[in-house]
Amino acid sequence: MKPKHTEELEHASVRQYCKAVRTPTIGANFVSLAEQAVKENHSHIRYLEALLAIECEERDRHAIENRIRDAQLPRMKTLEEFDFAQAPQIQAAKIRELAEGGYIDRSEPVVLIGECGTGKSHLATGLCLAACRQKRRVRFVTAAALVNELVEAKQNNQVRRMMARWQKYELIAIDEFGYVPLADVGAEFLFQVISDRAERAALIVTTNLPFSEWTTVFPNPRLCKALLDRITDRAHIVETGTESFRFRRTKERRKK
Repeated sequence: MKPKHTEELEHASVRQYCKAVRTPTIGANFVSLAEQAVKENHSHIRYLEALLAIECEERDRHAIENRIRDAQLPRMKTLEEFDFAQAPQIQAAKIRELAEGGYIDRSEPVVLIGECGTGKSHLATGLCLAACRQKRRVRFVTAAALVNELVEAKQNNQVRRMMARWQKYELIAIDEFGYVPLADVGAEFLFQVISDRAERAALIVTTNLPFSEWTTVFPNPRLCKALLDRITDRAHIVETGTESFRFRRTKERRKK
């Protein structure tokens, strides 16, 4: 049996090596896993496999946490939490298929259309969260916030840099499109962001307006038509309905 101080020196040396090669999880767990390997009579290869597995799992966890933080989701709402029974017109199978991420690989848009309270933002957030879990670069933003960000960039002569930043995301979700009419400059900026992603990167748009009413948001008819062409091309269009199940739940709670 090794003297205790010799063992401590060996442990300190291993931890130092782990720090140098940036494997902190191995450094924190190699002793306990070694004791378990001896107890269960595992081979050296099995022990090494366990060390590498725990390091990879921790790195994946951190990567997903970083993706979720960078996405700037308004709230943590998962697809598992969505009550499809309250929204029978929404095909649960279709949403689960989208959650697998194939539309992102194919650079296809997703358009969620429906009245307020029908689950559009929840579904968009859930799809973004599913993409983050696949370690994809995601950003969630309202249409108004995106336009404001770009207008501010123009004032600071940073539009090109800002556009380049938005192009780096594998998925962008633009929420609440149609809630606020856009001035000409805002409409042009929004068109540019969406146009740059056409057939290159995935996009989610939530709106309370049918396509026929998008001219109330985009004052320029030609720009509106061009935008619709880009958004609806190869798009997955999901209609969430007209009855607010959020309002219905509130009424049911009050009755009880």
